[in-house]
Amino acid sequence: MTNTTGHDIAHALGLLLQRSTRARIYARLTEGLGTAVDDLTYPVLSGLARTGACSAADLGREIGLDRTTVTRRADRLEQAGLLRRHPDPADGRATLLALTDDGHAVVAATRRRLTDAIEDSLTTWPETDAQDFARHLRRFVDEGPFSPDQT
Repeated sequence: MTNTTGHDIAHALGLLLQRSTRARIYARLTEGLGTAVDDLTYPVLSGLARTGACSAADLGREIGLDRTTVTRRADRLEQAGLLRRHPDPADGRATLLALTDDGHAVVAATRRRLTDAIEDSLTTWPETDAQDFARHLRRFVDEGPFSPDQT
């Protein structure tokens, strides 16, 4: 493999990871899902869907935000009925955040939108190319420099 390949991949990842790219994607995924669901609160919803009930501090570490920011965004989602707070059974002083049924439904809707957007963008690709891309991307995520075994 050439150094150019690594450079090309690093450049493409850089574009995908830009805050502006994420904000555009999140805005597209959350459009029309209510005033509490936007590019700022989407990471909280999505993170809770991945982790299950957890503290604001733990969720913050998972999604790359500080506890205070998570708490503010969780307040909006709680007021909209998309998440709830409940006492941590392991620590009576702590509070856990958890998705409500409506919160799970919103996450399911955003994931369908993301899947549809990806599928739409691949319609011009030969089926085998799309399948190869998915397989290689999964392998890169599992074995590449950002995998849990590498960090």
